[in-house]
Amino acid sequence: MPNDLVHLSAGGVSLVLDCRDHALPAVVHWGAALGPLDATELAALADADVLPLAGSEPDHPVRVAVLPEPHRGWTGRPGLTGHRDGRDWSPAFTVTALEVTDPTSDPAGPAASAGASDPARPAARVGADAEAPAGPAASVVADAEDTTAGLRLRLTIELLASGLVRTRAAVTNTADGVYTLDDLTVALPVPSRAREVLDFAGRWGKERTPQRRELVVGTHERESRKGRTGHDAATVLSVGVPGFGFARGEVWGVHTAWSGNHRHAAERLATGRQVLGGGELLLPGEVRLGRDETYEGPWVYAAYGDGLDDQAARFHRWLRSRPQHPTTPRPTTLNVWEAVYFDHDLARLTDLAERAARIGVERYVLDDGWFRGRRDDHAGLGDWYVDDEVWPDGLGPIVDRVRALGMQFGLWFEPEMVNEDSDLARAHPEWILQADGRLPVRARDQQVLDLAVPEAFAYVLERMTAIIGEYGIEYVKWDHNRDLVEAGHAGGGAAVHEQTLAAYRLMATLKERFPTLEIESCASGGGRVDLGVIEHTDRVWVSDDIDPLERQQMHRWTQQLLPPELLGAHVASGRNHSTGRVHDLAFRAGTAITGHFGIEWDLVEATPEEESALAEWIALHREWRPLLHGGDLVRMDEVDDSRLVYGTVAPDRQRAVFFLASVGRSEVSGSGRLTFRGLDPDTSYRVDPVVVGAGFGVVAPPWWSGDRVFRGRTLETVGVQPPLVPADCVVPFRLTAV
Repeated sequence: MPNDLVHLSAGGVSLVLDCRDHALPAVVHWGAALGPLDATELAALADADVLPLAGSEPDHPVRVAVLPEPHRGWTGRPGLTGHRDGRDWSPAFTVTALEVTDPTSDPAGPAASAGASDPARPAARVGADAEAPAGPAASVVADAEDTTAGLRLRLTIELLASGLVRTRAAVTNTADGVYTLDDLTVALPVPSRAREVLDFAGRWGKERTPQRRELVVGTHERESRKGRTGHDAATVLSVGVPGFGFARGEVWGVHTAWSGNHRHAAERLATGRQVLGGGELLLPGEVRLGRDETYEGPWVYAAYGDGLDDQAARFHRWLRSRPQHPTTPRPTTLNVWEAVYFDHDLARLTDLAERAARIGVERYVLDDGWFRGRRDDHAGLGDWYVDDEVWPDGLGPIVDRVRALGMQFGLWFEPEMVNEDSDLARAHPEWILQADGRLPVRARDQQVLDLAVPEAFAYVLERMTAIIGEYGIEYVKWDHNRDLVEAGHAGGGAAVHEQTLAAYRLMATLKERFPTLEIESCASGGGRVDLGVIEHTDRVWVSDDIDPLERQQMHRWTQQLLPPELLGAHVASGRNHSTGRVHDLAFRAGTAITGHFGIEWDLVEATPEEESALAEWIALHREWRPLLHGGDLVRMDEVDDSRLVYGTVAPDRQRAVFFLASVGRSEVSGSGRLTFRGLDPDTSYRVDPVVVGAGFGVVAPPWWSGDRVFRGRTLETVGVQPPLVPADCVVPFRLTAV
């Protein structure tokens, strides 16, 4: 076929695919951009990727396709696992059609492609190497079939303009009899120099905790069987050259864009071959395909970078290029949960609204407790009617007052959940996910509503539509407060796959009905943070723990996937409700300012001085918001664990904001110079420290009283002495080109 070898290139990344001999596409190179390659060079590159034959191995070179195939001699995890009553368990696919799409080519001409056997023609090189964040993807779509097994496969591989690769597979049963699909996993090879694994652990209140280990022979596999992404999700599973950091060191990573059960894996074989892969984790019997039925796996994103910041930038630039990405300034938000919990009182809530408006809050969110029977977390979920005992005049009085004060109004829902003590559960116990007629163990005293039941889906959609429509709700905090354990249909099989699709469909339908509605993905905090749910939502709640000391690390690492404008970051109470720690306002606000800024604090507790300082932080956030939410993330590699240095640089390199966060106590009084990366090396910048309020415990270095003008090269290479700061303190620095 004409597209034997394909070279895709965009955003500083090259992806070379070997599609010869009607075989599934195999990756020859995924990494740094290679520049133009003619057909001869491309063929030589592909041939140079073939390993010599070693002892006790197959008599022909083992080919590792993006969907790895055992029939080619691959002894790692197969790309496709399934059977037809014990048969057709090892398919051998032959590519029947291959389509290469070049968004940069002449629309009137053919897609850019070339056969390796024709040196006179240019090799298929799709796209450009420029760091363009937007634009259509370059793609390769391979259709393949195994007529003996009765299976058809479509493998889609895209290189996005930011340099992200994404791929997915779809399998169709073309024969009589049910085909039971057990697993469909895609994988990309990584070079042997990548020997250090980085992924994330975590728990409730401490999500995305980094962990590193050596990649040894065997499989480093991370599974989530929670029916949601999970607080302990791998998030981005990366493998890089040993010692890779934020600034440098090649790193390759994968992310499975799916909010249900899923897996990520890094695998190293005895041959030295290494792959990274992922896909949905299917429960037994969850996907059984009748004739002409198709299962399509989720997108698996693959990000290469020279350093973790470069890798993260590929995610951020692509996310910001999407048409649904938030483009309006992210409203400063007050959520009243930690102020009132379930104690809803109109006068109290109105007072909070007035205090919030006075200091510049732009969105007011009424959390859990507004609907029937919801006086605590033991009852009421599913009964999505305003509780007329608590709200005898409905929500109108609080909504109207909030709007009169110039703020948007948001409301909490947990649409996928139900309490057994609810009118809904009593009327429709068959709508609860269960296994073999028994209810799963309770969590937060609740069960899961089976949204794959059409009537259950219609009920929730109708109730949410009614409430959102009646009050003109602009924002929904969408919660999901338990794992899916023994999640099956009443009288049927496993249900996590269908439940996940139904949740997506519910979000999408509400967005269609209310085009300006914004949704936050919350799941006991940061238990549903992935690129599947972010296609339907406008931000995530990073964690239920808003202790700024914990949030410093959680923000730092959640940004490996998502840009800061998608991270809900709120100012906590003086004494934190999760950890009991006490922090001053400067640390709490200074930590939250980089994200989608908000407040979770009971403002009644604020002194006049604290209220004034909080208003200053809100004004500062508004000033910096376009930069923080549109610039390039920079995280400095620090050798002293007692501090973090991070910031955002404008795309034109004329402005930047950096932060020094003291998160502990060093064994030395001077922790070393601050350096700032990502600036234009030949531009001079004025560096202005920003101290809001009294700046307790901050001792300024002498240079603060000088001209404070330095070239970008100097700031990155040499740096400046930091102030002496107490533990748990944030000092911002504004950098302006002069």
